[in-house]
Amino acid sequence: MDDPVKIVVESTPNPNSVKFVLNRTVVEQGSEFYDASLEGERSPLAQKMFKVPGVKDLLLMKNFVSLSRDPKKKWEEIAPKVEEVLREHFK
Repeated sequence: MDDPVKIVVESTPNPNSVKFVLNRTVVEQGSEFYDASLEGERSPLAQKMFKVPGVKDLLLMKNFVSLSRDPKKKWEEIAPKVEEVLREHFK
């Protein structure tokens, strides 16, 4: 059985961005950036993340997802839903 998905939420210098660090590989190499206007058309994970109200853009790297929010939404509303999406996607 695989280890459970672990997520550590880290703040960034930008109050509208947060980093979700996982014990899973998010992107094998390099990075991927998605803007809500494109709705992550090439990434199943990005498509799921953009269904969370307030998610504005995503940066996917080796073992983390950095996302920016719509400043009108509070992190308290967004973060639990993002964690739920990540746990479901990487289970």
